[in-house]
Parts: sequence; C-alpha cells; structure tokens
Amino acid sequence: MTAAENVCYTLINVPMDSEPPSEISLKNDLEKGDVKSKTEALKKVIIMILNGEKLPGLLMTIIRFVLPLQDHTIKKLLLVFWEIVPKTTPDGRLLHEMILVCDAYRKDLQHPNEFIRGSTLRFLCKLKEAELLEPLMPAIRACLEHRHSYVRRNAVLAIYTIYRNFEHLIPDAPELIHDFLVNEKDASCKRNAFMMLIHADQDRALDYLSTCIDQVQTFGDILQLVIVELIYKVCHANPSERARFIRCIYNLLQSSSPAVKYEAAGTLVTLSSAPTAIKAAAQCYIDLIIKESDNNVKLIVLDRLIELKEHPAHERVLQDLVMDILRVLSTPDLEVRKKTLQLALDLVSSRNVEELVIVLKKEVIKTNNVSEHEDTDKYRQLLVRTLHSCSVRFPDMAANVIPVLMEFLSDTNEAAAADVLEFVREAIQRFDNLRMLIVEKMLEVFHAIKSVKIYRGALWILGEYCSTKEDIQSVMTEVRRSLGEIPIVESEIKKEAGELKPEEEITVGPVQKLVTEMGTYATQSALSSSRPTKKEEERPPLRGFLLDGDFFVAASLATTLTKIALRYVALVQEKKKQNSFVAEAMLLMATILHLGKSSLPKKPITDDDVDRISLCLKVLSECSPLMNDIFNKECRQSLSHMLSAKLEEEKLSQKKESEKRNVTVQPDDPISFMQLTAKNEMNCKEDQFQLSLLAAMGNTQRKEAADPLASKLNKVTQLTGFSDPVYAEAYVHVNQYDIVLDVLVVNQTSDTLQNCTLELATLGDLKLVEKPSPLTLAPHDFANIKANVKVASTENGIIFGNIGKELFYSM
Repeated sequence: MTAAENVCYTLINVPMDSEPPSEISLKNDLEKGDVKSKTEALKKVIIMILNGEKLPGLLMTIIRFVLPLQDHTIKKLLLVFWEIVPKTTPDGRLLHEMILVCDAYRKDLQHPNEFIRGSTLRFLCKLKEAELLEPLMPAIRACLEHRHSYVRRNAVLAIYTIYRNFEHLIPDAPELIHDFLVNEKDASCKRNAFMMLIHADQDRALDYLSTCIDQVQTFGDILQLVIVELIYKVCHANPSERARFIRCIYNLLQSSSPAVKYEAAGTLVTLSSAPTAIKAAAQCYIDLIIKESDNNVKLIVLDRLIELKEHPAHERVLQDLVMDILRVLSTPDLEVRKKTLQLALDLVSSRNVEELVIVLKKEVIKTNNVSEHEDTDKYRQLLVRTLHSCSVRFPDMAANVIPVLMEFLSDTNEAAAADVLEFVREAIQRFDNLRMLIVEKMLEVFHAIKSVKIYRGALWILGEYCSTKEDIQSVMTEVRRSLGEIPIVESEIKKEAGELKPEEEITVGPVQKLVTEMGTYATQSALSSSRPTKKEEERPPLRGFLLDGDFFVAASLATTLTKIALRYVALVQEKKKQNSFVAEAMLLMATILHLGKSSLPKKPITDDDVDRISLCLKVLSECSPLMNDIFNKECRQSLSHMLSAKLEEEKLSQKKESEKRNVTVQPDDPISFMQLTAKNEMNCKEDQFQLSLLAAMGNTQRKEAADPLASKLNKVTQLTGFSDPVYAEAYVHVNQYDIVLDVLVVNQTSDTLQNCTLELATLGDLKLVEKPSPLTLAPHDFANIKANVKVASTENGIIFGNIGKELFYSM
C-alpha cells in the first residue's frame, strides 16, 4: 500500500503557485538552519508526504536534528509528521528508526509541560502499531495521576483507544478506569472515563451509577448527557431495568442544561408511555421552546412535540397542555408561530376550545397595536385562519369570535381581510342565529373598508343576507354615503371647474423691503391662492374606486341593489314606498353607467360591466317572479353547495389522516409480550442514539435502502421536455461538500449530433470543478455526462445550464 493510499487524518491546504523544494535543500535546512528555518522545512516535508512523496532519507535527519528540540511549535508539527510518515518496511516490519522515536514519545509523556503531555496522549490515540505502544504503557498509566485535568482526560482517551484496538496491552483497563472514576473530581475527566466504561464494560458503569444515582443532578452537563445515553442503552437492551433508572431520568428533566433536558425528555418518552411521563416530557419540551432564543432549536423541539401528538395514546395528555403550548406564540418568528398554531389546532377539543379562542382573540388584538410589518400581517392572517377553523369545528365559539375579527375587514392588509371575509361568509350561511349580529357588525365597519376586493365581498354579503326592512334601508344609506353626491358626473365637473370657492385659501406672502436704483426703499408683497389638489381631496370609498376605473365593483353593487330592492318590494306593501326605493336603486345604477361612459374615470367601463348593470336595470323595471327567485334564492343555494363540498373534502382529508395515525393490526398478527420476549429479539428495536449518530455522519439507514433503485429514482430531476430533440435528466448525489450531477442525455432525433456539450453555470457559493467534455451522439443514442460542483457554504445556490449541439447529416 503506497503512502497516498494510507488513511489520512490531516488535511492541509497547499499553495500551488510555488515550486516543490528538493530533498537536499530540505535536509540542509533541517540540519543547519535555526528554529524558524527548521519549522518551515518540517511543514514542507509534511505537505510533500501528504501529496504522496516518499522521503526516506529525511527520517534519520529529523530524528537527529529536529526531535531533540524543545520548541512547542516544532513538537506540534512532529506529532503531525509521525502520524503520516510510513512507519513500516514494504514487508510490514517496523522500521528500526522508530525505536528512537518511541523513546522520544516516552520522554514527552513525562514532560513537565501539561500541554506537551496532553498533545502526545491525543496523538497516541491515532497510532495503529502495537510495537510502538507497548513500551509506553507505564508512562500512559502514570498520566492518570497527573495534577492537570487536561493530561488526565487525554490519558483516559488514550487508554480507551488502546484497549479497543489492542486489548492485550492493557487488559485491566476497565478496572483501572473504574477506580480512577471513583476518585476523580473533574467533570471532563469523569465524562471521558464514564464514556469508556459504557463501551468497554457496561456492568462497571452501572455499578458506578448505582452508587451515585442520587447525586446525578449535581454532576456537570457533559457527564449527565453520557448518563442519559447509558440509561437509554441499558433499558433498551433490558426493559426490566426501567424501574431502576426512570426516577433518575425524571430528575434530569430539572437539569440546568437545555441539552440534558432535551435528551432526558426524549429518553423518557421512549422508556415509558405512562401519562405522567408523557406530560413531564411535553412540559420539558415546552419550557425549552420558550426559554431558548435560537429559532432553529425551537423548531426542532416543536417537531418533537408534533411527533408525540401523532401517537393516539399521547394526544389526550397533550390536550391538557394546549394553553402551555400557546405560550410559544410570544416568539416573534413566523415559522415557529405557524407550527405552534397548527399543533394547538390539532389538539383543540371541546374541553379547551374556549380558553384557546380567548388567547387567540388577545393575540389578534395585539397585532392591531403593533407597527405594520410584513410578518405582523402574515401572523394576523394565521390567527384569523386558526379562529376560522375553531369556529367551524365548534359552532358555539363563532359568536365570540366574529365581532373581534370583523374589525379587521378595514385592515390595510388585503390578505388578512380576505380571510376574515371568507370566514364571515361561511359563518353567516351556516349559523342562522348569528346572521343579525353579522349584518349589524358589517354595517358598522362597511364605510371603513379600504380594499376594493373586500368591498365587493361585503356588498355581496349585505345584499344576500339583509332580510328586514330596517337592514335594507341601512344598506341603502351606507351605499349612498359611500357613493357621495349624485349625479357623480355633474358634481365632479363642478369640482374640476373650481366653482367650490369657499374651499380656497388666500394667503399673503411675507413683506420684503427692496432698495431701488435711486437708493430709495420699496416694499413688495404677494397674494397666493391655493386649492387642494385632486389627490388631496378625500373622496368616499366607492366613488374613489369608480373614478380609478374599477367598475367591477359597480357590477357587484348593481346586483346587491337589485337583490335588496326585490326583497324590499316583497316586504313593504305600500306601492309608493316600493316605487321610491326601486327608483333610487335605478338612479344609482344609471349615474354609474353615465360616469363609466364619460371621460372622468382613469379607465372606461368594460362592456361586461355595462351588460351586468343594464340587466339589473331591466330586472328592476319588470320585477318578474322568475328573476326574483334567481336573485334571492339560487345565489344562496350555489354558496350552500360550495360550502358543503368544501366541508366534505375537509372531512375526507381528516379521515385519511386519522386512518394513517391509527395502527391497524391484522387478525393473524402475533402478539408480543415483553415478559416473554427473548433478549436478542428486544435488541432488534431501533436504537435512537445509534440512529442519531448515523444521521450526523450522513449514513442514515432508511427503509428504502433495501430497494436501491427506488431511492435512486427519487433523486432524479428532469431537465428537458419529453418532446425535445435532446432529452436530459440528472441524478443528483450530495456528499458533504460535493454535488455530483450524473446527467443522462438522449438523442431523440434521427440525426447524428456532434459536439453535444452540457454547459453548466452556478449562482451562490457553488463552483463547477471542470467543464464536461463534448460528446457525439448517434441517432437515438444516449450517454452519461458527469459534473462535479463544490459547495462553499450552507447558503442556497442554483445550478442552471443548457445543452448545445451540432447536426451532422450523412448522405
């Protein structure tokens, strides 16, 4: 095996613009140079060996002239050098020179400086030659009693590594470390020693834990984390031990370290499904979310709570904690709030819905007092949708929610107002007892609505659900108020002509004293009149929409006026009042038509809107029973059908979700009794710590791993269309800091394609390593092109490109 194929522990950046030094010059620097020259020469030797160079002639030179030096930088570089230098002959025997090196290791292990001792011990963890380690064992053992904790903790790691690789060199290591652990006071040393016992001799680790189980809360967080891991492993392998250690896990939930609390809560959930255990773990998670400032931590812990909720037996326990979960809404991050509201909505029940609605109403009111911000608007939208869902599931709550939400119809954020309007429309159709309340509140906020889209929806609701004579009159009053003085065209022409002189303001400018050519004084003053510009004039909302050219709202207004006029005719028996109301409605429509045909609006009225308003005028002039049924019954039935279909769809999706969550057991499935289960069968369950370790190393064992084709197909991205002359798709493989694109290119034509090239470019911290070489594709042939992309950071990046080709026609 060559030096380049050896396992490499150290990666060093090499500047490529300099010439590699010769072995003679390096030897000269190492022999006769000062400390600085020797340091630079040693660095160059290390780089050359890492690049695969063999420098056997320098080994003895370094031993003679560099090894005896006491400079700390030299000693640190020597540790890297001894790690990578070949220590054996081609036939596998240890080099004789390494005996001298071994003696130097021994002296460093007895050095008075604790940094040199500790660094040497860390280096010994990487040695794979038992012949080198054997003479050093007494010195390594002696380091366990050193006064400095840095030396002692590295001595424990060295003993653990040597015991794992070469047990015969130190067969009594578990006993030695156990005695060391009992007498040790430093937290980091105890953590390393306990970690070794977990992996080397679990029984001794349990014995030690049993002696100090009541003092676990006083330990440092690094030791507590290892204790949690041990308890999990022991109880996972032998469930009968749960009763012995579960109290310890409960105590660790009160730890001062967030990491310990998180691991303890996760372990408690896996060890026990008792309601008290689930409640304690969930409460611990909630406290972590509230106290931690990092939003990523909040999201991770929220995911844990959501996983708990997925278990049917745990859901009822979490329902009692809904109010605690809602405390998370104090976090300003929108993503955290979104997940929290969704979790609370999933857990809401008839027992806690009233409290949930009170909290959400307070949150909605808070958003009204906060200065306008994009996230504030989105958060208000989330709250409105959550309250909407609560009211649909629990109709008794709708009466409490609607008055608060309807204030937001006048909100400047159209999205939040649209959500409120959708909720109000659904509520007024489903809950007959709330119609009077909704109509009353709608009339109160109608004049303050700023968005034309919301205005149209409000007009439709008022026209559809105003059923009393007083409400109909109120709607007409509000419409007249919102439309302003009529006829619109004449009043606007008067304003343009400037006939409204009382509004003008006459101001006198400041008097100035001027000197004339003859040396006498003269005074000068100026009169100026100002009239508010067109933009500064405050128009009523509906009039403003129409003058801006939005006549779609005029078509909605015509439909609303027609509905309430037909309803008014049915309610009032006096012919005079009937005619008066219908005439007023027709006058409003006519003046809007007149305005649309004039040149005053920014955009002229469309033909569709003219047709709609003309139709409404015709319906009112005839007042036929058929049209009455269409306007006042069919419209509402259409909404009813739409809402029913939507409700059925929601019920179906909820049913599918519940079916997924329910664990189905087939009639012939075997029943597993824990007391009768063999130990080897228990071990087949997933070890959460092992899974998390594999995930951190990027070796996650997924279910689809059994079918590599299925998992690979999930990573295929189509790059061109199926009907394109050249079809391309890429398999994207991500490996830490590298992205490999394996692009399949298919010639779908009957011609030969020459110089078929894949041109790639990147945006962000991505770098294309080398340009893919061009190919020649025969008719209906295919080929694979590979491209490597280096990733420089965790920021988002984009890879894009095109395929170039030249046609070659064969005669």
